[in-house]
Amino acid sequence: MTVSLNRRSLLQISATGLAAAQKAATAESEQATARAPVRGSAKSCIFIWLGGGASQIDMWDPKVQGDPKQGHKKPGSAYASIPTAIQGVQVCQHLKAMADRLDRGCLIRSVNHDVIDEHAAAVNRMHIGRAPTGTTVYPSIGSVVSHELGQDDSQVPSYVVMGYPSATRGPGFLGARHNYIYLIDTESGPAGLQRPADVTLDRLVRRQKLMQKVRQDYRQKYSGFRAVEDYVDAGLKGDALAGPLFASVFDLASESPDLRTAYGTEFGQRCLLARRLVESGVKFVEVAFNLNFINGTGWDTHNDGQLNQHVLIQELDKSLAALLDDLETRKLLDSTLVVVATEFGRPPEFDGGGGRGHQSAAFSVPLFGGGLKYGSVIGLTDEFGRKVVEAPVSVADLHATIYAALGIDPSKELYDGDRPVPITDHGTPISSLFGV
Repeated sequence: MTVSLNRRSLLQISATGLAAAQKAATAESEQATARAPVRGSAKSCIFIWLGGGASQIDMWDPKVQGDPKQGHKKPGSAYASIPTAIQGVQVCQHLKAMADRLDRGCLIRSVNHDVIDEHAAAVNRMHIGRAPTGTTVYPSIGSVVSHELGQDDSQVPSYVVMGYPSATRGPGFLGARHNYIYLIDTESGPAGLQRPADVTLDRLVRRQKLMQKVRQDYRQKYSGFRAVEDYVDAGLKGDALAGPLFASVFDLASESPDLRTAYGTEFGQRCLLARRLVESGVKFVEVAFNLNFINGTGWDTHNDGQLNQHVLIQELDKSLAALLDDLETRKLLDSTLVVVATEFGRPPEFDGGGGRGHQSAAFSVPLFGGGLKYGSVIGLTDEFGRKVVEAPVSVADLHATIYAALGIDPSKELYDGDRPVPITDHGTPISSLFGV
């Protein structure tokens, strides 16, 4: 059979084919864009930890004011709220300094997980990003950042913890090389890295030369044994950290008295040290706020702990504002992601002692700096902050967002031996914070 085509038919067929080709190309381009990971420009992270479970409705997500008094027990926020630098957004009245600086960050009000009654398990969830299993010891978020951004030849550690040393903050299957350096004293640094007074510099050099030969022989004899490799690597790293660069970071007295006063007391000085640490090249610093003596319970505000919770909030407000101002003055805010995290939030109801219980179905985590899209609020909770009603953010999503802000591909796989392990528990970064 012979088919004849006139000029019009030929043009119609050509146009249809071209449109189909363009549509296919567009679809392929959109799929490629969707697959392309969002990447931020931050180089380090300061992870401020409010251990105990800070109340979201008494801080970052205020609701109608309640009343804890006996005979009233009206659910709601413990304090009045005030406007912020983000139009239409309010925070607790005791966050006055941060209210003026909220446009330097983004407020996530819809973080949630399913661990309610057990503090340790909730702390583990927020640091590891997933539920534990019997087959894999997962690394903490700080250890993952060390693995991805740390440099073997650095004279400062990749990962520092000022607060609570625990397996929850450990390296898991990534090994000792990506464990944390634990700090207690903010002015002298780790005692184990200081040269004893009776060991002269010449004597130290002779020791190091001898140790170098021992390490080489030991590594060669036990090649392939992970524990041996970790032990040798930890010793080498310790030698590097014992040098003058890391020691100089702890010279807080070199800062101006006005700046140290602006930061505040113990917690504030930890924040100041955190700034000095990231400035020196440390990639991840956890700073715990553990002034439990102020209200007897810290952020775990059961019973009477609620009475002086405002003092904790005021301390956080002062020190966090000073940290952001200091980073901004030094042009480090865009390259430093500041996260204010806790293991869970608190319900709107008051308990028999006037405090609050635990709540993990909805709580807040603010992020500041890090080159993210400033001045935004993610998520919405119901009228009392009991549950998320819009844009829920899982812990895996939060971790994916932090990794992406640091330029780490949140879809990457790590390896536990030969076993591939996703870097997050299928988390997705909050794309709007990257302008996507």
